Amino acid sequence: MAPPPTAIAGEGAIAAPVSAAPAYKNPFLWVPSSYFTMGLVYVTVGSVANIMFKNKGMPNDQAALWSSILGFPYTLKFLWAPLLELYRSKKFFVVLMQFILAAAVAAVAFSAKLPGMSFVIPVLGLMTIAAIAGATQDIGTDGVYVTTLDRKDQAKYTGFQSMCWNLGPILATGLLIRLTGTLHTNTGDWGTAWMVVMMIIAGILFLMGLYHIRMLPQGAKAADSPKSFGDAMGTFGKAFVTFFQKESIVGLLAFAFLYRLGLGLLDKMGPLFLIDSVANGGLGLTNETLGDINGFFGTAAFILGSILGGMFVSKRGLKRSLLILCLCVNIPNATFLFLSRTNPAMFHVVDWNLFGLHLVLPLEVVAAVTIEKLGWGFGAVGHMIYMMQQIAPGPYRTAHYTFATALMGLCMMLTGAVSGFLQSAVGYQWFFIVVLFAALPPLLATIFAPYPHGDITDEPAKA
Repeated sequence: MAPPPTAIAGEGAIAAPVSAAPAYKNPFLWVPSSYFTMGLVYVTVGSVANIMFKNKGMPNDQAALWSSILGFPYTLKFLWAPLLELYRSKKFFVVLMQFILAAAVAAVAFSAKLPGMSFVIPVLGLMTIAAIAGATQDIGTDGVYVTTLDRKDQAKYTGFQSMCWNLGPILATGLLIRLTGTLHTNTGDWGTAWMVVMMIIAGILFLMGLYHIRMLPQGAKAADSPKSFGDAMGTFGKAFVTFFQKESIVGLLAFAFLYRLGLGLLDKMGPLFLIDSVANGGLGLTNETLGDINGFFGTAAFILGSILGGMFVSKRGLKRSLLILCLCVNIPNATFLFLSRTNPAMFHVVDWNLFGLHLVLPLEVVAAVTIEKLGWGFGAVGHMIYMMQQIAPGPYRTAHYTFATALMGLCMMLTGAVSGFLQSAVGYQWFFIVVLFAALPPLLATIFAPYPHGDITDEPAKA
């Protein structure tokens, strides 16, 4: 799911009127490319880096820790978002960050060739630069989107925007992970395999930068945008203080932080379990197989789940839907416990022909990943809608929504960081049991979640 628009000024770019913007090109010429780039970068510094670290010999605890920490800039991006209003245009920052990203990822490609563990320090340093640049790119891209398009067009292109963001993960965790496996089979060297793939990503980012020089609108400044550093910090301070003055704030914070607790533990360890050796308790899948399962089945299931989840909430209302949605996020995690207790030699291997590709995949793993991603996509909708409807409303709507999503990101980062240490201590089977028990806090937070702004089915809802 695409990260939400970032608060840039005052009440946020969505809530505040904007100054007149110059004519812009058809959104189909820049919305798909800009959000595809956002999704590609986000998954590269998180999920893709996690698998690269594992392939290069880093143990699970370290791979999960460092790939989780790389997500920290995305959690904290609201801190410097107001400052981007003070200099040049939003387009300037988007294009600049894309060129910085291309250079950083290209440098990662060459660093991946370093022998042994000597790659760790340079790759982590370069990936940190990429994460900061990627988070800044997100701020600028969301800023262009919400200050260029009016509210009607924002709503019109939201689904398309989210779909295009997900094309980045499809490419990165599907086709490109598959390519690393093929290259490793042919060369016997993970360094060469990852160098080629990272250069491909760097090339895409460079081309996106060139493309957006011409196609991306400049973006407009919000009418309440800060005029100085002090003004920006003052606005941020007001938004921050009023966030913690909200009615039922404890329940709101508990829900925002805890909803993805179990998912955060599974997010890093799930893929590593699938490719870890059978001797270590994993399934011993190749990168090609992992890429095929994630790219074709996992991502398609997530997108379908997101669509169905939105329809479900729209029909039933948030209050009547939320507990079911929370169960859908957590209960499918039992599929990984099932896989960890099953002998991989007993899997039913099936020939699949998809889009002209001949795939040989274990049916049980395909089914498990598809069910888990379908539940994740379906249930994650409840988290986002709750934060929009119950946490965001007020004088700093977009800023407060961003604070809430930062709490969500913080939970994912912290749980991801500890997941490897936990798995190393107890093994995969007990780890997946812990993941199931980690569903209890989210369920309690959901059951006791407050509704200070009513529900779409309430008549009348509170303003």
